[in-house]
Amino acid sequence: MVSIEELTSFCKRRGIIFPSSEIYGGLAGFFDYGPIGIEMINNIRNEWWKAIVHSNLDIVGINGAIITHPKVWEASGHVDEFIDFLVECKKCKEKFRADHLIEEKLKIKTEGLKEKELNELIKKNKLKCPKCKGELGDVHEFNLMFKTKVGPGDGETTYLRPETAQLIYLNFKNVVDTSRQKIPFGIAQIGKAFRNEISPRNFLFRMREFEQMEMQYFVKKEDASKFFEKWQKARFEWYLSLGINKKNLRVREHVKKELAHYAKKAVDIEYKFDFGWKEIEGIHNRGDWDLSQHEKFSKKDLKYFDEETKKKFIPWIIETSAGLDRVFLTFLVDAYHEEKVKGEKRIVLKIHPKIAAYKAAIFPLVNKDGLPEKAREVYNLVKGCFLCFYDEKGSIGRRYRRMDEIGTPFCITIDHQTLEDNTVTVRNRDTMEQKRVKIDELLNELYKSLYS
Repeated sequence: MVSIEELTSFCKRRGIIFPSSEIYGGLAGFFDYGPIGIEMINNIRNEWWKAIVHSNLDIVGINGAIITHPKVWEASGHVDEFIDFLVECKKCKEKFRADHLIEEKLKIKTEGLKEKELNELIKKNKLKCPKCKGELGDVHEFNLMFKTKVGPGDGETTYLRPETAQLIYLNFKNVVDTSRQKIPFGIAQIGKAFRNEISPRNFLFRMREFEQMEMQYFVKKEDASKFFEKWQKARFEWYLSLGINKKNLRVREHVKKELAHYAKKAVDIEYKFDFGWKEIEGIHNRGDWDLSQHEKFSKKDLKYFDEETKKKFIPWIIETSAGLDRVFLTFLVDAYHEEKVKGEKRIVLKIHPKIAAYKAAIFPLVNKDGLPEKAREVYNLVKGCFLCFYDEKGSIGRRYRRMDEIGTPFCITIDHQTLEDNTVTVRNRDTMEQKRVKIDELLNELYKSLYS
């Protein structure tokens, strides 16, 4: 498996991910998507939206604001509860997450441990600063929300949203009143979230600005377990349907001490990275806590009226929550392969065609003899149906290798035989096998190969 360090270098070299603000020295926890990366992450985003919203009559989407009324985050518990545990080196002043430091040094789990317990572990085991070996200070709580001001002058203090879910709860009544949805139904959203992580690390895995894909499914209390199982299964199968190796994927249920104070049950879909099994998506039974809290703080009635029973109640919520950047990282890691071909290393991104940036690349074999003109005719034919790439410079072997590295499923080569019989060579990324296809049949062949 490729290491995170190797993947970071590879992504920059191939225009997938760049360090943000790099010409100024960069800023930890922030990354920019390059020309290849933006196409790939857009494809993942679209596949999620199709699977969640477009494929289900009982799920609709919204796009909520990034900055909201500050009371939202009091009601949600983020002002008081959204914390990590910070420890600072007395010598070099470097800051670390206490739980991460303990897990790395002592190889023990820290889920559910509080400030006092973490502090005792550091002192008892005489843990030192990983950077300078200096003495560590006391552990204390650190709220992860970014504060900002709204309005002129000093303005009103509020926050960049640390998650997208609250915007769904705020709009629950609006959706019920306007979409004609009846319980059970869901509301989905994709959008940016911001967390002032103490120690962002592992490339896209832990960032300070990231994107979430979340769906909140509103149900009756007695149906919560049934729909929890349904969505756990559906979300696991989504990753498999897009090519993730099943042996690298698992479901792990939270033990009681890990559960958030409002949670009735929670499971994580985890992927086996080179730095261990880590969460890429969570499925949670949140009970009726969220809407109850917002009803309490806003003094607005957020109950649902059941036409059949003529009764009002606060729905329970089954949540699916994934970090888009983490999911993208998962697809990259799983697809990255190195192999020997005729004694030379070949890097190939065996990513699902639905996620690949380009579906095909069009090459004239040589840049003469009328081949570029014919190749551009083929390019104009294909580009109307698929995002494709055109390149007429350099050896054909090097052009193939560049496309292999960014995951382009097919390379279409126009050669001298093309001018004679109107056929082209179609090369498969994964097998490197080539076959002749008539230009008139090319689009059908690509559709069949890409989406069968």
